[in-house]
Amino acid sequence: MVAATWGSLLTSLLVTPLDVVRVRLQAQTPSTPPPLNLSRFQAYGTTFRALPPDLGVTACCRNVFWVGDNGQFCLAGTGSTPPASAIPAECAVEETSRRRFHSTVDGLRKIARHEGPLTLWRGLTPTLMMAIPGNVIYFSGYDWLRYSPRSPIKQTTSDAYTPLVAGSVARVAAGFVVSPIEMFRTRMQATTGGKAGSVFKDTLLGLVRMTQSQGYTSLWRGLSLTMWRDVPFSGIYWWGYEAVRNQLTDARELRQGKTLDPERGLTTVRSASAEQDQSATFIDSFVAGAVSGAIASFVTTPFDVGKTRQQVYRHAGDDAPSVQAAREVSKAGRSVPEAMIMPRFLYHIFREEGFPGLFRGWIPRCLKVAPACAIMISSYELGKRWAKKINAQELEKKANGV
Repeated sequence: MVAATWGSLLTSLLVTPLDVVRVRLQAQTPSTPPPLNLSRFQAYGTTFRALPPDLGVTACCRNVFWVGDNGQFCLAGTGSTPPASAIPAECAVEETSRRRFHSTVDGLRKIARHEGPLTLWRGLTPTLMMAIPGNVIYFSGYDWLRYSPRSPIKQTTSDAYTPLVAGSVARVAAGFVVSPIEMFRTRMQATTGGKAGSVFKDTLLGLVRMTQSQGYTSLWRGLSLTMWRDVPFSGIYWWGYEAVRNQLTDARELRQGKTLDPERGLTTVRSASAEQDQSATFIDSFVAGAVSGAIASFVTTPFDVGKTRQQVYRHAGDDAPSVQAAREVSKAGRSVPEAMIMPRFLYHIFREEGFPGLFRGWIPRCLKVAPACAIMISSYELGKRWAKKINAQELEKKANGV
């Protein structure tokens, strides 16, 4: 438990900025906006019709109202237009550039510049509140399901597939516990602008209002979305982790002229071999965690995109761009894509945006998950090794009557 807690603290501090960028990248709409009928706005008939057709958005408006979150159009207020010298320098094009991220580095730079460096750690408090109990349940549960003689998975599943099944089941248990905190964190990180304290308070009040109107079970409404992403990830991750670590252990044993005894059980022999040396424990677990984490995160990125978009849509305020866009879709008699079940929603994203839409944000996701998995699992394995050593010393003292 101590090992999982320490790993959670270290990992959360290092990778939260990448998580903030990932959520923003996945939550923003495609760069090409749908055709808009401006004639329905009152300002169009009184102001825009008299403007030159090639004006574009390079001329700033007195009052800017965002359509979606693209900022492609601005609508002038009904009042008189001031002279050009009185128009603020900040215009729609500049604001759009601030809001839209084109890459991970671009997102980190723009958030730090326009919202402050501390915004990159927005959601750190709920991340820690979620990571510590979640990882304690997750890693302890996996160890028990994977290695305990009383584990039903170990008794009924072949050794080759035990990591996959045990990792998936452990993730379901951990996900159920931390789902409300996961919802809170995602809503905080998807919020642009504002001070950290006000964003935290507004997000918390939003959840309170939701529970008052829809009941406490609404806090687990995003659980199925999280499971679509986390269960496949955990299965692939633990399966890959065990495979890569075993290969590293076998290669080290061969370099030292040793051979593994299959009759003792390869899993037991490999675990004992890796724990004999502290540096070997760290290197094997760090490399295996990074490789398997990167592969699992890339493969499951479409589920992460779908989960982020649906969760932001479901829990955004009435004035959020996603909700406004959904209302326009409903008025047109079409179903809201974010309200579809996950497979249909992913197919919708693929049909409208192609593979780039399904894998949007994969770079910050992999950059976040790979080191996070490496740090977390190596910290956990070293902590287990240290705890086993302490327990062995205590047993030896009791046996000697000390």
